Amino acid sequence: MNKIELLIIAGPTASGKTELALALTDYLPVEIISADSRQIYRFMDIGTAKPTEDELKRAPHHFINIKNPDEYYSAGMFERDADNAIQDIISRGKIPVVVGGSGLYIKALCEGFFHDDTPSDELLAIREQLEQELAEKGRLAIYQELSAVDPVSAQKYSDMNPRRIIRALSHYRLTGIPFSVSHHSQFVEKNYNCCYFAIDNPRIVLYEKINLRTVQMWNNGLLKETVQLLEMGYSENLNALNTVGYKETIQFIKGQLSEKDTISKIQQNTRHYAKRQLTWFRNQCPEIIWLNKNLTENTKFIVDFVKKKYLI
Repeated sequence: MNKIELLIIAGPTASGKTELALALTDYLPVEIISADSRQIYRFMDIGTAKPTEDELKRAPHHFINIKNPDEYYSAGMFERDADNAIQDIISRGKIPVVVGGSGLYIKALCEGFFHDDTPSDELLAIREQLEQELAEKGRLAIYQELSAVDPVSAQKYSDMNPRRIIRALSHYRLTGIPFSVSHHSQFVEKNYNCCYFAIDNPRIVLYEKINLRTVQMWNNGLLKETVQLLEMGYSENLNALNTVGYKETIQFIKGQLSEKDTISKIQQNTRHYAKRQLTWFRNQCPEIIWLNKNLTENTKFIVDFVKKKYLI
């Protein structure tokens, strides 16, 4: 079976992925698969730099606003759902373009999800939450959850060793696949030939973009959005809110940070996050094509590439 040519526009936050993807819509029948683990959540628009209503109208977007902040979603679930969406897009004569900075989502989609101890921000956030649940509820509570979703691992860890329980349970929460199944499953090759692109901003330029966007987010209502989320009853301990932008704003709401320090801390933590994303993509996707021209030239390069691949 011929592999599907799948275009990926990846890279760090604030690098210009959305702008580049939308520029393609002027030349190609594109539909966008969002590979962003936070833009899936409703009511979280400003803090996730979600595309605006006008941008969403320029091309169909998939996997934006599909879950409430307290609803579970994993990279494994994204893999399954994105596979189906891609098949549907292709059946209608359109071109799917995967756009996002969540490396684990992209890896799951392109390579298939199997057990992997590669650290990720999503995995670390889940483990932090489990550590908190362990402290508040005790070993028995998290062991009972593991027993419900992965009885094989629960039986193996009948001594209720908290480190082993957290490892197995965090894997399930991340992937939607029992730890015991992942350990005994064979890798299944995906039917994609993934072509990776990313904008190669000089580091100082990327950081300037991050700093400016943070100020814009704050001025555009990040504080109001965060207050509304908390007033809706969403816990500050949710994975969705325990992320850059929201966690610092919650500290401001609690009086733990001044406005100036809140903005500065968001900028700093976003820069650190972008650096981790860059490291991840350079290590995990060595074949990635880094684009270092202006928007017009970068767009033309990808359009020419796609037309050659799709023979259109």
